[in-house]
Amino acid sequence: VMTGSYMGTQAKPSPSPSPLSINPNATATPEPGPGGHTPTKFMANCTPSTVRALCMVSVCLVLSYCLCVWRKCLKKKVKDTDKEKKGKNGLNTYTELDGDNSEDEGDTETGLTGREEEPKEEVKLGRLEFSLDYNFTENTMVVGILQACDLPAMDVGGSSDPLKFETKVHRKTLNPTFNETFPFKVLYSELGGRTLVMTVYDFDRFSKHDVIGALRVPMSSLDFRKLSIVVLEAKNLKKMDVGGLSDPYVKIHLLQNGKRLKKKKTSIKKNTLNPYYNESFSFEKVQVAVTVLDYDKIGKNDAIGKVFLGGASSGTELRHWSDMLANPRRPISQWHSLKTEDEVNAELAARK
Repeated sequence: VMTGSYMGTQAKPSPSPSPLSINPNATATPEPGPGGHTPTKFMANCTPSTVRALCMVSVCLVLSYCLCVWRKCLKKKVKDTDKEKKGKNGLNTYTELDGDNSEDEGDTETGLTGREEEPKEEVKLGRLEFSLDYNFTENTMVVGILQACDLPAMDVGGSSDPLKFETKVHRKTLNPTFNETFPFKVLYSELGGRTLVMTVYDFDRFSKHDVIGALRVPMSSLDFRKLSIVVLEAKNLKKMDVGGLSDPYVKIHLLQNGKRLKKKKTSIKKNTLNPYYNESFSFEKVQVAVTVLDYDKIGKNDAIGKVFLGGASSGTELRHWSDMLANPRRPISQWHSLKTEDEVNAELAARK
């Protein structure tokens, strides 16, 4: 005889919906979470130091969020105030390159000013100092970003973080100094139809970088030509020393309106009246005075002779200058008869 038992469940009819009754004295029992632990047990098992750490983390997160919201709101108010002052025109500036370059470096300091569709007042966006040069050997245009000054304040603290292309950011300054160069590989024949655009940004860690101002320089407005002078040799120089020879060297002056801007000189050739130099010098414009001198260890170096080249010269010198301008990037060689210093100085004084 086999006996067995079967335990089953019988579905009970669902009770009819009844009004919700609430017992104010009833206490809810929390359902156990994963692992059979309830929140109450977890908090009971936490040490006081753990609870304090959790509270500190929560407070820091809330404060960080509030600080970000406060900063963005204040920054927006500052920008809105600036827009009310200068009208809605964006901060891009389109300024033609000023033709006044520095004497030695060829740097240009150009103002960044706003331009509205209906100009009411000029908005000062600061100044950007840069330099431009072209390397004909490597077919490369070199742009030097030197410094910016008097930039407008874009942050709440009254400063800005301007970017220099994609290099490091200069923080909390309205007068950053960059001194960096950027080479652009482009043929000289293709420069005419291009425009160099330089934009100054205010760095923002949490949102898009703000444009402080921009500068457009049409390449067609620039002249990268340089004057290269090669001193080849001299013949039949005047005897300056007791032994019937000389120690000649050549000095070159760059002149502008008769005023000396730069000077360069060759090496000294000892005991000869027919020195050979073959030394090259580059200048960026205007007129040139070439002087041959006799070197003396004791006393003043004596001038043997001098020659003046430029658009204001005459005779053979002017012809040589004109041929040089008519044949850019092509060397033009010519002999010149030396004159006395007094003759050349009088000629320069007459053309001022």
